[in-house]
Amino acid sequence: MTRRTTRSTPEGEIHFSASRFFVASRSTRHASRVFRTPWGWVGLSASARGVRTIILPRASRREVERALREEALSSNGPPSPLAPCPSPETEPVLRAARAQITAYLAGQRRDIDVPVDLSGGSAFQRRVWRAIRRIPYGRVRSYKWVASRVGGARYARAVGLALGANPVPLVIPCHRVVTSGGSLGGFTGGQHLKRRLLALEGSLAQLR
Repeated sequence: MTRRTTRSTPEGEIHFSASRFFVASRSTRHASRVFRTPWGWVGLSASARGVRTIILPRASRREVERALREEALSSNGPPSPLAPCPSPETEPVLRAARAQITAYLAGQRRDIDVPVDLSGGSAFQRRVWRAIRRIPYGRVRSYKWVASRVGGARYARAVGLALGANPVPLVIPCHRVVTSGGSLGGFTGGQHLKRRLLALEGSLAQLR
C-alpha cells in the first residue's frame, strides 16, 4: 500500500507518495500533447508537477486541440501559457500518461498512475476527486457513496458538480460513479463513452 501525506503551502498542497509528488502551483507553464488511439484522438496538458487536463477520445485532432485551448482559458486562477511542445520538465509526465492511457484503452492496463496537478480545483472538489480515485477497476459506486465520504448524503448534488469539473478523467475515474438506482448518470464524455468504459472494465453487469 502506498503511503501518502499532504501538507498545506501558500500555493496549495504538496502531495507525497513513494513514487511521486506534485505541487499545486498556479504559475507553472503548461505543455500539451495530442495523440491518436483506437478510440479516437486524446489530448493532454501538463505542468512539470503533473497532468492537468485529459481530453477524452474525440473524432478529430482539431476537436481535441480546440478543447485543450478552451480548457486552458477556463481554468481557475490567472491564465497560464499553453505550449504545444513539451519541455524537459513536462516530457516525462506526458510520455508516461500517453503510454498508460493507450494501454488502458487497449485493455492492457487497469490503472493510470501518473502525477496530477489539481491546483485548479477547490478544496471540496479535491476531496471528491481523491475519493473517486479509490474506486477500484471493475467496480462502480453511487453519488451517495462518494458523498458519504466527503461530508454526508446532503452533498450528493455537489458531488455531481465536482465530477463534471474533473479535469483528468480516467486518472480520476468518474465514469465509475453511477446513480443509486443503478443507471449510468452523467459523464463529461457522454453516456455512450461511459458505457463503453464500463464495458471495458467488465462492470456493466453491476448496473440495474
